[in-house]
Amino acid sequence: MTPADLAAKVYDTATRVLNDKGLDVAALPAPDKVVVERPRNPEHGDYATNLALQTAKKVGMNPRELAELLADALAEDPGIEVCEIAGPGFINIRLAAAAQGELVNTILAAGSSYGTSDFYADQRVNLEFVSANPTGPIHLGGTRWAAVGDVLGRVLQASGAEVTREYYFNDHGTQIDRFARSLVAAAKSEPTPEDGYGGDYIREIAEQVKAAHPEVMEQSPEQMQETFRAEGVELMFAHIKRTLHEFGTDFDVFFHENSLFESGAVDKAIQTLKDNGNLYQADGAWWLKSTDFGDDKDRVVIKSDGNAAYIAGDIAYVADKMDRGHNLCIYMLGADHHGYIARLKAAAAALGYDANQVEVMIGQMVNLVAGGEVKKMSKRAGTVITLDDLVEAIGVDAARYALVRSSVDSSLDIDMDLWTSQSSDNPVFYVQYGHARLCSIQRKADELGVSAANPDVSLLTHEREGDLIRTLGEYPAVIKAAAELREPHRIARYAEELAGTFHRFYDSCQILPKQDEAAAPIHTARLALAQATRQVLANALGLLGVTAPEKM
Repeated sequence: MTPADLAAKVYDTATRVLNDKGLDVAALPAPDKVVVERPRNPEHGDYATNLALQTAKKVGMNPRELAELLADALAEDPGIEVCEIAGPGFINIRLAAAAQGELVNTILAAGSSYGTSDFYADQRVNLEFVSANPTGPIHLGGTRWAAVGDVLGRVLQASGAEVTREYYFNDHGTQIDRFARSLVAAAKSEPTPEDGYGGDYIREIAEQVKAAHPEVMEQSPEQMQETFRAEGVELMFAHIKRTLHEFGTDFDVFFHENSLFESGAVDKAIQTLKDNGNLYQADGAWWLKSTDFGDDKDRVVIKSDGNAAYIAGDIAYVADKMDRGHNLCIYMLGADHHGYIARLKAAAAALGYDANQVEVMIGQMVNLVAGGEVKKMSKRAGTVITLDDLVEAIGVDAARYALVRSSVDSSLDIDMDLWTSQSSDNPVFYVQYGHARLCSIQRKADELGVSAANPDVSLLTHEREGDLIRTLGEYPAVIKAAAELREPHRIARYAEELAGTFHRFYDSCQILPKQDEAAAPIHTARLALAQATRQVLANALGLLGVTAPEKM
């Protein structure tokens, strides 16, 4: 029985009690708002609910009196062993072993689908992340989004949403010209332009362009610039795609910013704003009335020289996402993009869409630490630490896990010494070791001929067994919270909690018979519990995009 199952049971029981007493059933919270949680002190029971406290005043009763009515009714359920009243009206619930242990069978039957739901079945989500300019390798900030964005996409899908992972390819603007000039300078063995890009990768790309186009150095300056621009961007973006794929992050759509201008989408969006009165002229420019929609100032959309401001593309892009049928657009942006939150919502509202369908997540900075000191520069990129540097330093699994396990609201230091260590201090090692140990138990069971078929789960009465079962039961709620709150780090933290609970169970309970012992029903039950734990750990690691090793 999961906490959600118990919450539904509490709600149904409360509905019956209120009806029997002629009290207003409408006073109850919605079924999905009934709180059932594990008490901090295990001696208080397996679970506790505050439903009597939530409801009593609305129906004109003393909370403890209502709690007694609910507790008596709940105690009649064969799956509940004891219900006790605590404090002003909390109800502490202890489940019968068989009812609690039935979760093991539920998990084994569900397999990889355990924890999934249809919570977001009505959501078509456009999830845009990374979107680094194709002028250099992905830096650590973009790498954080490569991990977090991918995991959030997996979590939303596990909650029933239809998710489009999208990379906004910024190929319209001055930074591409600076990139091309940098390549030309490198090809000519000239110094990097003052506003250009440096690093080994610029020289490598310049050499690749020259090899593919031997005539390029004889072209006119304009032709040469265009050749290096077009070919250089393609080569840089191919590197970005390859690096992301090797990192376990793939996209459904690579959207070219330039297409918004070439297709007329920008002109169309601007005309829509003119027609609906949300664009006005002042000082020779066209301005968006963004303050009417919560922004701190109006924004120039068409500059006085007639050229589109950067926000013009953003406005057209919002419209494009919505018109493709997405009803939730999540932007995952860097720490220097706080101003975009109100700006993008205002753009959506001004176009006639629901601003609440636009969400902007801001990720804080990431540092790579070695020997207690922050690493300052990548040899290859020349200026910043990159995704490639991080993977080379600690590996894909550790990199993804390290980037995901903390809230994006806080800056992050990744300690290379910690994340490369093979110890319980290393979170990803600790979790993966838990899975490998569970696989080892299964191999040993196969050798001994011990099966987990038809377990008598009512035998799982040990304190550590109960702790493990209740932790397994929390997994669906963790996924739901991670999706609803856009906090995929909850999955990593849960995996660590589950691994720790399992290790304590392993230390206290003999799972398999000794060599000279015959298998007993308790061994069957504990092996089933171990299999369920392995399944949930594998499910959690799968959501994180981290491997679940069978041996370590």
